[in-house]
Amino acid sequence: MADEANRAAFLEIQARLIETTGKLKQVQNQVRNKEGDRKRAYLTLEELQQLSDDTNTYKSIGRTFVLEPKSVLMEEQEQKLKDSETAIASLQNSKEYLEKQIAEVENNLKELLQQDPGLARQIMSMSVM
Repeated sequence: MADEANRAAFLEIQARLIETTGKLKQVQNQVRNKEGDRKRAYLTLEELQQLSDDTNTYKSIGRTFVLEPKSVLMEEQEQKLKDSETAIASLQNSKEYLEKQIAEVENNLKELLQQDPGLARQIMSMSVM
């Protein structure tokens, strides 16, 4: 009876670990994407700053380019930069939380396996096949 309970607990912990690891990978991908957005906005802003104020600047809308004042484009890039930094900070917090969750689940798994060495042997025999 206890063996079945431990086995069910193991399967539940394993499912939580897989789910949390998937969420962590998703957050890491989102962070990478936002860092790319931030870098693009920063580099575009740097290039715009080098232009004189009377230079014609164009904004891409789909396949069309629309004449926009330099100041409007700079404001848009500054806003993109701020939004990206805010999103990255939020995602970093989520990442830290998920990493703590993974550590907690791993500790629960270790405790379970230390409690029931027979379960550990069963798991090892299943993974060998």
